[in-house]
Amino acid sequence: MDGYLPLFPLKLVAFPDEPINLHIFEPRYKQLINDILETGDPFGIAVYIDSLMPFGTEVQLLDVSKLYEDGRMDIKTKALGVFEILSFDNPMPGKLYAGGKVSFKENDLKVPELIYREFLFYLKELLRLLNHPVDLVPFAVNSFSFAHKIGLTLAEEYELLTMEKESDRIAYLLRHLMKVIPVMREMEAAKKKIQMNGHFKNLDPLDF
Repeated sequence: MDGYLPLFPLKLVAFPDEPINLHIFEPRYKQLINDILETGDPFGIAVYIDSLMPFGTEVQLLDVSKLYEDGRMDIKTKALGVFEILSFDNPMPGKLYAGGKVSFKENDLKVPELIYREFLFYLKELLRLLNHPVDLVPFAVNSFSFAHKIGLTLAEEYELLTMEKESDRIAYLLRHLMKVIPVMREMEAAKKKIQMNGHFKNLDPLDF
């Protein structure tokens, strides 16, 4: 399905269902948000990594939390679905901000249960190593739920965003988790060893 969206390029990846708080200060984006307030329409966060990337996320404005005297705003939004930019108009006709024709992408949520549970196991372990233990409820967690918290680069987050199948995203995150968890465990062991320096040690006797 195609559509046309006002576009807000940012150096961030917005994942579907994610709440996003933004501070609006540039004149073109103050105009964008004021227009959205009048129409109630969504707009798009276009990912910018060195240059404008082909994929972005549709977002819905939920609330203007604070309006400053000079027109700056603190806003709350919620990310919806993923789109691919088909054309880019900078600026949109008669506006200060950009816009473009987009194609909204499908999101195939099917994933094998065994792989999903393996993903939850490794995700829980990484969060423990990061001192952020969470009780992960099966099937309430998806590939996007903790994607900002597990050490992905911006480029890796973007690659995750472009995948249309949950099974592909889960497999991608599993590979990442299985790569970083051994490193985190080594760091944890080293930290404990450093903390033991200077302590009295109770050593087992050697039989030789």
